[in-house]
Amino acid sequence: MVSDDLITRSFAVLPQDPRVADWARAALAEAKKITADPVQRDRWLRHGKTWFVGVDALTNGPDGAIGGVAFRGPWEGQIAIPADLHSAQLSVVYPGYPGRDTGESDAAFRYRRDRDAAHLDGLLAEGPTKQRHLREPHAWILGIPLNAATASPLVVWEGSHEIIREALMSELAGLPPSMWGDLDLTEVYKDARNEVFDLCERTEVRLKPGQSVIVHRLAIHGVAPWTKDATAPAEGRMMAYFRPVMSDLKAWLRGD
Repeated sequence: MVSDDLITRSFAVLPQDPRVADWARAALAEAKKITADPVQRDRWLRHGKTWFVGVDALTNGPDGAIGGVAFRGPWEGQIAIPADLHSAQLSVVYPGYPGRDTGESDAAFRYRRDRDAAHLDGLLAEGPTKQRHLREPHAWILGIPLNAATASPLVVWEGSHEIIREALMSELAGLPPSMWGDLDLTEVYKDARNEVFDLCERTEVRLKPGQSVIVHRLAIHGVAPWTKDATAPAEGRMMAYFRPVMSDLKAWLRGD
C-alpha cells in the first residue's frame, strides 16, 4: 500500500528498520572506499569539490545487496523493486557546499545556493542552451542515509508533483509518448517550477540511519546548503539513491 504522505506531500519517510541499518553500514564501508579513490574523485567531484555526485557509483548487486547484506526494508509493498536493480547513486556532500565551479555562471551558482538546486529528475539539460528533454522517466526515488548527519538534508517541495503533473499533461496532451522525448520542455518546466516555489512548502527531510525516504518521481527536490551548525562525520554526509527507469511513459505521467 502506497503511503498517504507520498500521495499528498510528495514524499514519505519510512520508520527506522534494523534491516535498513545493516544495509547502510555495509554500504557505508564501500562508500568510504569509493570516495577515497582518486579516479572516482576526479570523475565525480563537483561544485568546488563539495559534492561527490556518484551516479551509479555504489557497488550493490542487481538484487540491491551489498557486502553480503540483503536489500530489504519497509519500502516493500509500497514500491516495486525491479529484478535487475541499477547501482545506486552515492551522493556525498562536504563542508562548504555549495562551492562554485570554475566558469560557472552567477545565475547557476545562486540557484544552487538559494534554491537548493531544486529539480525534477528525468528532465535532462541538453545542448548549449540547456534545453530540457524527458530522457530518464524514473519509477520512484528511494533515499537511504548511510551515516548520521544533520548537514545538507534532502529538500522536497510538498505537493509539487501535482503541479508538475498538471503542467506536463497539458503540454504533452495529444502527442504520442514516442514524441515526448523530442519536445523542448524548458519553458513549461520553469513556469511550473516557479509555481511550486510560490505555492508549495519547502521541507527539509532529515533522516537517521535505519530510516529511508520515498520521493514521488514528479516531485521537485534538491539539497540544502551546508550550514555553520551542521554536523557530519569526516567522510561527509552520505546518501544512497535508487531511481530505476520505467518504460511506460503514460503511467509515469499519471503517477501510477
